Amino acid sequence: MKGKILVFILFFTLVLRLSTYAQDFYVNPAGDDSNLGTKEKPVATLEAARDLIRQYKAVNDLPKSEITVWISKGQYDQKHPFVLNENDSGQPGALVVWRTMKDEKVSITGGQSIPSEKFTPLTNKAISKRLSANAAQNVMQVNLKELGISDFGNIKQYGHAISVSPSQIELFYNNEAMTLARYPNEGFLGIGKVIDAGSVPRNRDYSGRGAVFEYTDLRHSVWKGQKDVWLQGSFNYGFADDNILIESIDIKKKQVKLAMPSLYGVAGGKEFQHYVALNILDELDSPGEWYVEKNSGILYFWPPGVLKGSSIIVSILEEPIICLEGASYITIRDLTIEAGRGIGIYIERGSNNLIAGCTVRNVGTNGIFMGQGAKQTTSGITVEDYDGVPVSRIIGNVQGHKYKYSTWQRNAGSNHGILSCDIYNTGSGGIYLGGGDKRKLIPGNNYVENCKIHNYNRRNKFLWAGINIDGCGNRISHCEIFNSEWQGIYVNGNEHLFEYNHIHHVTLNSNDTSPWYIGRDPSSRGNVIRYNYIHHCGNPERMNMGIYCDDSSTGVLVYGNIFYKMNTNHGVLFSNTGWDLKIKNNIVIEPISHTVVVSAHYYTWASNQRVPMFGENGLIRNRLTKSLNIYEPPYSERYPELANYLDPIVEGKEWEGMRSRRNVLTKNLIVGGTPNPIQLLGGEYAHCDDVNNYRTDSDPGFVDYKNGNFNLRSDSEVFIKIPGFEPIPFDKMGLYTDEFRKQ
Repeated sequence: MKGKILVFILFFTLVLRLSTYAQDFYVNPAGDDSNLGTKEKPVATLEAARDLIRQYKAVNDLPKSEITVWISKGQYDQKHPFVLNENDSGQPGALVVWRTMKDEKVSITGGQSIPSEKFTPLTNKAISKRLSANAAQNVMQVNLKELGISDFGNIKQYGHAISVSPSQIELFYNNEAMTLARYPNEGFLGIGKVIDAGSVPRNRDYSGRGAVFEYTDLRHSVWKGQKDVWLQGSFNYGFADDNILIESIDIKKKQVKLAMPSLYGVAGGKEFQHYVALNILDELDSPGEWYVEKNSGILYFWPPGVLKGSSIIVSILEEPIICLEGASYITIRDLTIEAGRGIGIYIERGSNNLIAGCTVRNVGTNGIFMGQGAKQTTSGITVEDYDGVPVSRIIGNVQGHKYKYSTWQRNAGSNHGILSCDIYNTGSGGIYLGGGDKRKLIPGNNYVENCKIHNYNRRNKFLWAGINIDGCGNRISHCEIFNSEWQGIYVNGNEHLFEYNHIHHVTLNSNDTSPWYIGRDPSSRGNVIRYNYIHHCGNPERMNMGIYCDDSSTGVLVYGNIFYKMNTNHGVLFSNTGWDLKIKNNIVIEPISHTVVVSAHYYTWASNQRVPMFGENGLIRNRLTKSLNIYEPPYSERYPELANYLDPIVEGKEWEGMRSRRNVLTKNLIVGGTPNPIQLLGGEYAHCDDVNNYRTDSDPGFVDYKNGNFNLRSDSEVFIKIPGFEPIPFDKMGLYTDEFRKQ
């Protein structure tokens, strides 16, 4: 009993001492977790600081201003996620702020540093013989097991319709992701003659048969008999990426057999049907490449610069590095979160949290993931037969779950903000923004603003955009998204706002992709794209679009945007049988094709999809009458335009939604491009009105056309040619400076 009293007295004394330092706590790598977290006696870990705040809150009201945790410069390696939950929340007017000391750099990692002096030249002659002479002279090695690193992870199949998995161990040198030894170093390998396309899970062939095809480069013979060699590429359609293990190589027949199928099977002959080969020691032949021999634990690395004094980190943690789960009124600012195998920052539930001025980089999957993911419970690759359960802290098959359960509320919370952050070198997209309730049309009011997002497809490609967004009533504004062969923004849900963004150099080497995409759900209405600058996107040798309102999209407003040098041969806006698409008051400069292309696809290439989409238990019908009900509030009140969408034209064969309705291109300035701004594909059922647009081949009165200043002068002829044309705020598009982003 006396012992319990003594413990209580010690705890009460600690709390009294903590209350002396009411608002500030300090973390320093040189601190001690038994300290009180004062500036003079800081704790050493984030967890210790969190526990001190919990103790403080147990006996004190929150201060009227804020509690601040000041984190001193250094690297904080997380062996487990740093978790903040309901117990760690602030409240209105009394935030809990986690931030760096002023002008200091703090890195929160999911990895482990390797001292540069631990690297030595190659010692194994057998390994040297497998490398080129130049590589053998430059490749260095280090034994990871001797440094306490024995979990190297596993490469898994990942790609279109497949669960997102954490990466295997990865290597980062001076804050850049290094390249797993690959062939070729640049470009791709074409798929030769296909002997067997393999099973096709998209057609419900789940036999699991890998494809057999002829290779087109004799270098494949070197890899015969090697284990764990993977091919990453697009093996049939240019929008469906995959990462597939080689089962065997037949050097006499010059054939490759794959160990597992690809969603659509394997095909060859088109430029985008190609791949690269990964994880091959023999191909470690360029600066920046690396390879881990798992049995010995030796990392082989050709450093792209001087090793001495360089930062070298390998990723370890598969779970998110930081988790906010049920927490509210927390601000995390100015930190660098990096070098994990999975998610950088995970946010679930709660409200009014802010991630500001942070850098999230070099993670294996997504940079900042808001809302739950999904664990697939069916086996193999599947679409219609997919099933799964929502799960926290993983991505899994979130896209498959969303496809089947289109109104899935992912518990992303509300009023969260991601502000002035840099997200780059991520494996599976930059940011996944969720929130709100699509079925009830309740807004989430979550937002991403003033963020720079680039180089976000190191692993997963299609569906994993710079920003993915779902739910209802969220916002993406003032962001710059660039440097991707794939999408910029991928959209699900209702009444999101996309404004003042700067999107460029995306969809550079993919097919049937676009900078902004939505599709296959007519109930996803009310999305507004305004005041964005989108330029130098697409590939003229590919099927690319600008704003892509895919199968049966409805209710999108495209207003006040500037599109420049769009290399999108399927239009600046493309629609497969859209309804209520309004393209108004935009400036389109030097497009390589039409401004708007509308396809009546249910009467052309998708004629065989009519019943599967609109018939009983069809995908579109289910999304409009089972996942939600367009004939009842709130949908019947908010979107009365959908009332006749499923009305039959010919019973059991044709429905109203198969024919375009009420699309309009109006009051747009078009400089260059085709004489006719609208192209209708598939006959009379492709519809878009051309109303009061002005097209010219000359400068219409830009402030500085030559140097890319697309503000219109007050005396521009546009204001005469298009009465009521409103000036577009070109100078406000893109990033801006604030207390977090200085330039």
